[in-house]
Amino acid sequence: MPWCHNGVRFLSQVGQHHGPLTLASLGYKSEFESTNKNKSNKPKKHSPPIEIPKAKVKAVRSDGIKAAGVKKSLEIESAPFAANSFLELGLPPLLLERLEREGFNVPTEVQSAAIPSILKNHDVVIQSYTGSGKTLAYLLPILSKVGPLKDKSSNGNGESGKKTDIEAVIVAPSRELGMQIVREIKKLLGPSDKKAVQQLVGGANRSRQEEALRKNKPAIVVGTPGRIAEISAAGKLHTHGCRFLVLDEIDELLSFNFREAMHRIVEHVGRRSGANPREPKSALATRAERQTIMVSATVPFSVIRAARSWGHDPLLVQAKNVIPLESMPATGPGNLSGPMSGSSSNSNLQAKQADQSLPPALKHYYCVTKLQHKVDTLRRCVHALDAQTVIAFMNNTRQLKDAVFKLEARGMKAAELHGDLGKLARSTTLKKFKNGEVRVLVTNELSARGLDVAECDLVVNLDLPTDSIHYAHRAGRTGRLGRRGTVVSICEEPEVFVVKKMQKQLAVPIQACEFTEGRLVIGKEEEKTLEAVR
Repeated sequence: MPWCHNGVRFLSQVGQHHGPLTLASLGYKSEFESTNKNKSNKPKKHSPPIEIPKAKVKAVRSDGIKAAGVKKSLEIESAPFAANSFLELGLPPLLLERLEREGFNVPTEVQSAAIPSILKNHDVVIQSYTGSGKTLAYLLPILSKVGPLKDKSSNGNGESGKKTDIEAVIVAPSRELGMQIVREIKKLLGPSDKKAVQQLVGGANRSRQEEALRKNKPAIVVGTPGRIAEISAAGKLHTHGCRFLVLDEIDELLSFNFREAMHRIVEHVGRRSGANPREPKSALATRAERQTIMVSATVPFSVIRAARSWGHDPLLVQAKNVIPLESMPATGPGNLSGPMSGSSSNSNLQAKQADQSLPPALKHYYCVTKLQHKVDTLRRCVHALDAQTVIAFMNNTRQLKDAVFKLEARGMKAAELHGDLGKLARSTTLKKFKNGEVRVLVTNELSARGLDVAECDLVVNLDLPTDSIHYAHRAGRTGRLGRRGTVVSICEEPEVFVVKKMQKQLAVPIQACEFTEGRLVIGKEEEKTLEAVR
């Protein structure tokens, strides 16, 4: 049976048929749906500043504050969730004022889908490509219910006399992503209310963080798993009355390195003091404790499994699709990194999932070279494409430092970003990169999570990612704000089959190329070799 909470029923027909939800089905009426009922489904014609090399045009936005502020009409092809303004999504007046002040007028597709779902108390898994507005998609409904911008008519955490508990915990796998989320919240809160959010990330002074918690009594904390778990275990972080738990970049948070910290966070956030986590509870009692929100550009089966375990009847929210997570097949589209299935239905599902994982305006290439020539190939690639803001990925920190040294020796401004750097060094490097003082930023997987540099026009894989999921996360660093972007993977001959496997899993063409006489030349000479490898 569908469950009920605060008078809101989960539609029985959705539970039976697993069909997509609509904005109206969650209690919100879209002007787009009502005024265009008898019109053609074709998107409106616009004159975009860039050429998107696809017949299927999509609205592209960044997770960052500046992205949502782009004042352009959305081009939606019969999206089940279509909102022409944030007012239609049921956000409180004060929050709407702050959005307007920051230049936010039109929600992105994923925001139009996610905000009503979260406001109606559903646990959700938000999946959309990097740069599509996922951060605001969960921040806005949370700020609608907790903190100084909340709807004054909304109820508290059920304990009217107790307002000192933290009401929302947002977990991010890296310091950079955590700090970016805090910056976005503070922009909306404004200078007078910025103490309502507290940052708890590793690499910073723990005592000062604990003192700020005691003094400011924030409604929202944002941090990395280790530091949140550490302060919680010390009894300085009281999250038993927490209403929201957000797990951003959930696929990364599920890695082995975070296992113990994540176990403590999931067991303690939203658990009443003295409650036994193993004691069986009713679904309504579980929901009253905590609403769980998971966010990622990719949703492998590990994420689906975690959502089913940690959430209650979670929904999978995508830009143009919202379905109960229970309807997802165990080896279906979420498992991008798994073995390829011969089933045509599974292939279609996988292609649809991949479409949600990558920005639509990207071009993908690979270049075959020898190991000792990779850095020089990177340099020639940057010059051939005349790229000004480049992120290059490597898997090994020591080799990463060598690559920076070689680039600098050839006169190209480069810098390194990795976990071994101190907080000040990382901040300084990022500032120089964003200001254009550094042309090539050489980094690793985790350090790049949360990097929001809209001007990035080239991503280079000096070392191949471990799977298609990590490829999608890397590629998402470019092509933001609707800009064109390029992804180049530099590999050795024996690695070509890996590139071809990712091409199939992501359902995007990755063309062979060379860099000759200062130009990118698309070549087909490797075709016979590729067929032999496959």
